[in-house]
Amino acid sequence: MEAVNQLASTGSFRAVKEPLAFLRLLEWLFAIFAFATCGGYSGGLRLSVDCANKTESDLNIDIAFAYPFRLHQVNFDVPTCEGKRREKLFLIGDFSSSAEFFVTIAVFAFLYSLAATVVYIFFQNKYRENNRGPLIDFIVTVVFSFMWLVGSSAWAKGLSDLKVATDPDEVLLLMSACKQQTNKCMPVHRPVMSSLNTSVVFGFLNFILWAGNIWFVFKETGWHSSGMRHPPDTMEKQSSSFNQGGYNQDNYGPTGGYNQPASYGQITGDDVFIAGGDLE
Repeated sequence: MEAVNQLASTGSFRAVKEPLAFLRLLEWLFAIFAFATCGGYSGGLRLSVDCANKTESDLNIDIAFAYPFRLHQVNFDVPTCEGKRREKLFLIGDFSSSAEFFVTIAVFAFLYSLAATVVYIFFQNKYRENNRGPLIDFIVTVVFSFMWLVGSSAWAKGLSDLKVATDPDEVLLLMSACKQQTNKCMPVHRPVMSSLNTSVVFGFLNFILWAGNIWFVFKETGWHSSGMRHPPDTMEKQSSSFNQGGYNQDNYGPTGGYNQPASYGQITGDDVFIAGGDLE
């Protein structure tokens, strides 16, 4: 406990109030939501097959699926409405590549955001003592921004195809019993995919956060510092051009005052005396 308190006392938690560290905390939090809503999903659907011969019917056919959505490995048994014989069917599609890619990006973004926040708080001086730390941080931020855009777009397309593949109306078309008009096939329960929709939203929100943080990381690099050296030179050029203008300082005295014309002399004591005699 003492070690934790000592570490907390040495850390500069004021860095959390700065945009750079604050956005890293948001990235860390949003990454959790992204991979939790996608990687932790499990759902299913329920179908009903009512045969002409009621004894052959099956009104509760449950089909469960979950992350990483390898639907071609999901099998279920359905009646054929031809005696007691049943058939084994599989769902269509494999959406594991886009889903796993999305979750992998989220996990690595979570780890990097956590590590970067710790560096900002406890090792800020070492982070800024040379240009290597900010430069690496800048490159990683740009890469993660691009990966979030690609991963979220791919997962959005994969989710769209997943909804079609798990649509009960589409699954009913796979059953031979449903091709006979004497049998009634109906969907009982449709899959709920609100959490998967949320994962796509968090994916694009992560892209916005990482892309917005590029500017604040760039300000820590030497590239931004070198670019800030030019404005003083520009001001010096403007000052020199101003001094070379049409203003002539000969009309001004050495102390900056205006030189009076020679026709206006100073009043002396003799002048005051003469003026007094005239009045008498």
